[in-house]
Amino acid sequence: MAGRVAKSLTMLTVKGAQGNGVTRQELPDAALPGLYLVIQPGGRKSWALRYRQGGKPAKLTLGPVLSERETPLDEEPKIGSAMTLPEARAVARRQIQALTEGQDLARRKKEEVIQAAHAADSEKDFLVEAQAQKFIERYAKKKNKSWQETERQFAKEIAGYEPKRDEDYKRRPWEGRDVRDIRKADVVKLLDAIVDRGSPVTANRIFATLHTWFDWMIGRDVLKSHPMAGMKKPTPENSRERVLTHDELRVFWQAASAAEYPFGPMWKLLALTAQRRQEVAGMEWKELTLSGNSPRWLIPGERTKNGRENLVHLSATALALIKGVTRIGKCAFVLTTTLKSPVSGFSRSKARLDTAMLEIMKKEAAEQGRDPDDVKLPQWGLHDLRRTAASGMASLKIGPHVVEAILNHSSGEISGVAAIYNRHSYEDEKREALDKWESYLLQIVGETTSNVVSLRA
Repeated sequence: MAGRVAKSLTMLTVKGAQGNGVTRQELPDAALPGLYLVIQPGGRKSWALRYRQGGKPAKLTLGPVLSERETPLDEEPKIGSAMTLPEARAVARRQIQALTEGQDLARRKKEEVIQAAHAADSEKDFLVEAQAQKFIERYAKKKNKSWQETERQFAKEIAGYEPKRDEDYKRRPWEGRDVRDIRKADVVKLLDAIVDRGSPVTANRIFATLHTWFDWMIGRDVLKSHPMAGMKKPTPENSRERVLTHDELRVFWQAASAAEYPFGPMWKLLALTAQRRQEVAGMEWKELTLSGNSPRWLIPGERTKNGRENLVHLSATALALIKGVTRIGKCAFVLTTTLKSPVSGFSRSKARLDTAMLEIMKKEAAEQGRDPDDVKLPQWGLHDLRRTAASGMASLKIGPHVVEAILNHSSGEISGVAAIYNRHSYEDEKREALDKWESYLLQIVGETTSNVVSLRA
């Protein structure tokens, strides 16, 4: 370094400085004596302040070099953070002033680094992922029996709540964002993308989740204002009345029969038992009684929508489907892909089911001499299987109070004072009804006996 004439550094000089691959270089800044641009042999650049304290030379590394900053900082950067040339000069002047006041710069740097680390930890608390996790743990799990769906929404659609960093992982729209920076335009963009991909109902559900989440954060003083104020659901929804036709049921059953575990059995169990998707998906072995003359499935209250346990009779086909699953180890769930959690991925699996159904319909149209391109599959949801089963039982002259009991509805034919005093479980009636529905369903789909292939989880 001897003999080098100091020149005032410029942003152009800093940006163009290159490592020589052999030795470390230090370029002094004539505009601020003591400040150096340090260039490692490999090209990595940093700022350093050389000074004397107690009669001995010393060096203080200020931080990495930042060529330019798009958005100005509200305050000077902390030691250890990346900084531009003007910022490095400001930080160096602050340190020189401290030196003239008799402060120990090495100790001062250590304290500043510790403070910066604490500040960084505090800022991490405002990340979307962090607030999503708190929302799940402190609100959703306590207030919502279907909290796992809320968790799935964050993981798949919003911010990657505890994401799996595998090769198939795709960064979620708000991952790494500060919740205080989320604006109405961000919400609109997120929901529009979901609608545009053909999932308007999903967009509405996420709209509701986000609205509750922002309310919750305002209540905890994380946010000062609601970014969704004045917003409406992205898609109008009418009360669902979709019931699958006999032809659609037949094609559905055929597609489900060709599907692999766990989705094929799950879809059929939805149709046979008339229970909710999350209840069937989360079925546990301990809830089942598979031996004896009355096979049954007791869904505990903590897994039902209304908090009341529901005893579901298992028809012969439903029983065969469950017995066709080989339990592995101590896995608690009948339907699983991980052996640790209930089956999930409903949107993707439903899309595959729709594709399989449409292929069957097109093939049949071609065999009948019709144009396959004219064949369309009307939109339907897995919840429609529950409504289809209820409608089918009604067509079999099964009493509405029995259907309500099977569906585990809190209201219906028996409500008010009558509901308080009527504690009849309708167990026999429910068994007869589900057996009748199974027989009717099998006739519709072209099976007179259970046709179940043994499956392995």
